[in-house]
Amino acid sequence: MGEPNIDSRSSRWCLQGMTALVTGGSKGIGYAIVVELAQLGATVHTCSRNEAELSESLHKWATKGYRVTGSVCDVTSRADREELVSRVASEFNGKLNILVNNVGTNVWKELLDYTEEDFSFVVNTNLQSAFHLSQLAHPLLKASEAGSIVFISSIGGVVSINIGSVVYSATKGAINQMAKNLACEWAKDKIRTNCVAPGIIRTPTAEEFLKEGNIGNAFIPRTPLGRFGEGEEVSSLVAFLCLPAASYITGQTICVDGGFTVNGLYIS
Repeated sequence: MGEPNIDSRSSRWCLQGMTALVTGGSKGIGYAIVVELAQLGATVHTCSRNEAELSESLHKWATKGYRVTGSVCDVTSRADREELVSRVASEFNGKLNILVNNVGTNVWKELLDYTEEDFSFVVNTNLQSAFHLSQLAHPLLKASEAGSIVFISSIGGVVSINIGSVVYSATKGAINQMAKNLACEWAKDKIRTNCVAPGIIRTPTAEEFLKEGNIGNAFIPRTPLGRFGEGEEVSSLVAFLCLPAASYITGQTICVDGGFTVNGLYIS
């Protein structure tokens, strides 16, 4: 077998001609993912609850020549989810290559202080929205004959991270399992499913979280690389998992955490 030609090699490392839906793309990790996919050639649709933030982001992307559209959507609303996927189906002619379930939230309370409303809000935002959007997008992903779903999970779905994250971590653990099972169930439809599990990443949401208590003082010493991550360090992995070059990777949960989840007791 001869060496692949240059065009063949380069096409494995770009998303030219592909379509993507990224939820929660107006800020933080979602914003970085939209930029990464667009820079690699994908046409992207994203959504946000905040119309002003979304409009500002769309303007920035337009000035850079990225092919990105957006719509206002609250992913906790079943009707909004259905409207979002219907719009994407129309915009992309019934085919979708990439779905990134990025939206996530938490209510930082100890379990005994959790209310039924708190529980429902976190589960609906993190887990039910990802489940339902994947279900809705399935026909579009199948039609593309090269579908990829990436769930943005968390190290909280792999290890215990902090008091106040019981329900949050449970939803992320469930997402990890959903990706594994869908990888098997939907392989026949040529749809790959993977999870990216970030550690603490510098985003507007994380900055607020880090102000409370000595979270940074607790995480940094347990992180071999000795720092927090950046949004671009998550988005690069998300994009890789969507590339043709990653076509044999499915059902995986990959942590982007500077080594936090693999660090045992280390004495220097």
